[in-house]
Amino acid sequence: MNRLWTEWGRIRFSSLARNAGWMVLGQGLSVFCQAAYFILLARLLGRAEYGKYAGAFAMVSILSVYSPLGSPFVFLRYVSPNPKEFARYWGNALATILTLGSIFVALLTWWVPHLASSYSWKLVLCVAIGDCLFAQLTEAASRVFQAFERMRLTAGLSLLMNLLRTLLAGTMLWRFHNATAGQWVVATMVLSIVGGSGAIMLVTKLYGKPEFSARLIRWRTGEGFVFALSSSTAGIYNNVDKAMLGHYGMNAANGVYAMAYRVVDICTIPITAIHAAAFPRFFRKGIGGIRSTTSFALQILKRTAPLAGLLAVAMFVAAPIIPRLVGSGFSESVLALRWLCLLPLFRSFHLSSGDALTGAGHLKLRLGTQAGVAAFNFGVNLYLIPRYSWQGAAWSSLATDGMLAVLNWTILLAIRAKVPKPTHIHYL
Repeated sequence: MNRLWTEWGRIRFSSLARNAGWMVLGQGLSVFCQAAYFILLARLLGRAEYGKYAGAFAMVSILSVYSPLGSPFVFLRYVSPNPKEFARYWGNALATILTLGSIFVALLTWWVPHLASSYSWKLVLCVAIGDCLFAQLTEAASRVFQAFERMRLTAGLSLLMNLLRTLLAGTMLWRFHNATAGQWVVATMVLSIVGGSGAIMLVTKLYGKPEFSARLIRWRTGEGFVFALSSSTAGIYNNVDKAMLGHYGMNAANGVYAMAYRVVDICTIPITAIHAAAFPRFFRKGIGGIRSTTSFALQILKRTAPLAGLLAVAMFVAAPIIPRLVGSGFSESVLALRWLCLLPLFRSFHLSSGDALTGAGHLKLRLGTQAGVAAFNFGVNLYLIPRYSWQGAAWSSLATDGMLAVLNWTILLAIRAKVPKPTHIHYL
């Protein structure tokens, strides 16, 4: 009993546990908001229009991760141990997002309708403005709070945006009963503009005005590009299947698959919350080398893997609830969710090992594994989706995340075996 109380006291006063607690609480509340949001959105749009929206968003999101060019992660890496560098890194992040984001909005608005004729340029323009510019500004602001370990603000910002989307979907359903994907993206674009602008003002109020440094951009562009590549490869293997379903005009099938995939993403929130709280510490642990980050990754995995297993079982059992909540048009999502329910478990393994590689200065190795599985995912989907529709996309997703977990842990343990003890600091 005394040991139990001792452990409870250790957890209670642990800043990691406290930060993870804020993330789990905030994102846990976000789970309910997102669940309500997608129930309302599915009823508002219907299967085909929901599939159209999901496909357009997937196509835009593959490129939108390059808008910041990795600058929020560069900010996190260098400002976490040295808060005095806030102004320059923050100013450069804003300048990068606004410049590249505007260019990508123009490119996507021209290019996507040529790639998939079911998406109009107006639809793509609204999605791109929201995702390439203002969603990236909101994400950058959340990295600022993460760097200073103010996870309450990080979680609160995420919760607020999810709550606003839920209220928006509920209001439109109440007033109009149904809507098109085009009407929905106009509304969400306005919401993204409000959210991104508010996040920037909050950061400025708490930490001061940004400063721009052209020299610092030149120094860190290469490193930021590696971070951007890492994020983009993750975006590719998570979204390319939905983009390809849209490309082949399978909007109804895309609606089925995207709904099940969204349930998986929501159920993965507790896992990602723990990793969001722990991520700055991987960089600090990296001072001790690969052995230090590997040990920390194992500590995290002991908490996330059992939780992911429970979530997988819960999704498999509760899958038949989907059509009762969002409508009979999504009945096939039951089978899709049961196929995809293992994804949180696979993610717990590849996130822990991937963060350990990043913290120890081996981001390029992590990028290599992610690029490899992204290429695998794309190639397999070229064969599977035209033949098996969303079922092929599900098979590919399981294989991709499982392969990434195996690759990341194999490389991490191989490097660790060659370094008996930390002797020097790794740098990117």
